[in-house]
Amino acid sequence: MKLYWFVTASVVGILFIAWLPKKSIHAHSATDKKDAKPLTTKDVAKASLKKWRTKATEAWQFVNEKNYNTENCFFIEMSKPSGGQRFYIYNFRKDTIVNAGLVAHGNCFESWLEGRRYSNVVGSGCTSLGKYKIGAAYVGKWGYSYKLHGLEKTNNNAFERTVVLHSHSCVPTTETDEEICQSNGCPTVAPKFLLALKTIINNSKKPVLLWIYE
Repeated sequence: MKLYWFVTASVVGILFIAWLPKKSIHAHSATDKKDAKPLTTKDVAKASLKKWRTKATEAWQFVNEKNYNTENCFFIEMSKPSGGQRFYIYNFRKDTIVNAGLVAHGNCFESWLEGRRYSNVVGSGCTSLGKYKIGAAYVGKWGYSYKLHGLEKTNNNAFERTVVLHSHSCVPTTETDEEICQSNGCPTVAPKFLLALKTIINNSKKPVLLWIYE
């Protein structure tokens, strides 16, 4: 697959721009942290060019071999500040990011997690890196959600941990200078952005790949 990496001005116009602040998402709220700088489209394109190229190539091979959706997949780049767009909807046919939003990372059951820490241990409350199959939708404690099935050793306890894709009002729809709320391990997005994901997931006859990486 031949990839052309760019982010056009038109993409900016369609960006809509996951939970625990300094309490718990299970007590979501905004934080007063000012140390995070939001990503601009230009920053994202420049800083993530090489990384996205590698991930997109690997994702293309994976979705073809495993009979997954070959039109769209989702990337979450956890190394980016949580106040910036780091959940990307990647379109294979267009070879570009077509939409992006904010997403929370796990707090590892700390009142506030500084930096990043990852774990696949049941009860850890941390984000798990790796590829996921987006599973069945359901309505639960956090509203409309999707079950996640971890496909690697780094995240194969996701289903048992009840790590799911869902939305929460504590996640902004636009970029912010502050760190956003943190979760107990779930990739949590803004309600409006979940609608964009829902359109793709629910209209796909094949599983959609979600890849969380650093």
